[in-house]
Amino acid sequence: MTIELVDGKAGVAHISSEDKAIIHQAKFSKSDVVFDWGDAFKCTMGSANKATIGTGCASIQGLDWHITAAESVTISNGSQGMKRNDIICAHYHQDSKTGNENVELTVLKGSPNATAAADPTIPSGKILSGAVDAYMPLWRIPLDGITVGTPVRLFTPRWALWDSVTLEQQPFPFFGNVLRLQKHKGLVIATVSASPKSTSNNLYDVAVNETIANGFRPSSRDAIMTSVSHGGDVASVLIHPDGRISMFGTLTVGHHYLWQGVWPTE
Repeated sequence: MTIELVDGKAGVAHISSEDKAIIHQAKFSKSDVVFDWGDAFKCTMGSANKATIGTGCASIQGLDWHITAAESVTISNGSQGMKRNDIICAHYHQDSKTGNENVELTVLKGSPNATAAADPTIPSGKILSGAVDAYMPLWRIPLDGITVGTPVRLFTPRWALWDSVTLEQQPFPFFGNVLRLQKHKGLVIATVSASPKSTSNNLYDVAVNETIANGFRPSSRDAIMTSVSHGGDVASVLIHPDGRISMFGTLTVGHHYLWQGVWPTE
């Protein structure tokens, strides 16, 4: 039969990793996924030769795996005058004789180049098509000579399905009211209805004291909130990835502003 109640009692052992991979791909994605759990695989360089990957939970082609205590991997020495990119991956492997499966961290070493580093080729392999090896890139480790640069993350953590809507309300004296931040599936929806406490004309990139709370900040680039008052004044703010806020435009006492903004977050 090609129909199976995967989570049902069959009287015999019948749930396979293939079953779970199919269902997880359908639920979450055919792509590899890192979930927002633990340290989300945070990478730190303890030395030029040692990278530490923190706790986290992920799915490689539908098969779940996790790290429950920090793991270390070795980075090979760089070469004087040469640039190189190494990639830290999760490596899935199935023993072709026993069928046993496991995941471990591995480093794919790039080719040294005198002018520009390039990422090594990530071997392709589809587990559900019978591949016994598959690789999930996590971090790029750039090397310039014998100097190791800042690790570059190659994934964006996904929020848990059961925490897809999160609400935060922050007092914002500059706006004169409470800023409402709602997070849904990786997007922040920000709204505030306010009247300024003082008049400011032709503001340009003026920093305010308030910052956006962690977990609600833009993921990689500046976001914008805009507003037009009932008197026709136009104002906007930039929300920076570190939470800082910069003000632009004109604010007039006695005018009412409705602010709105939407941006992706991690």
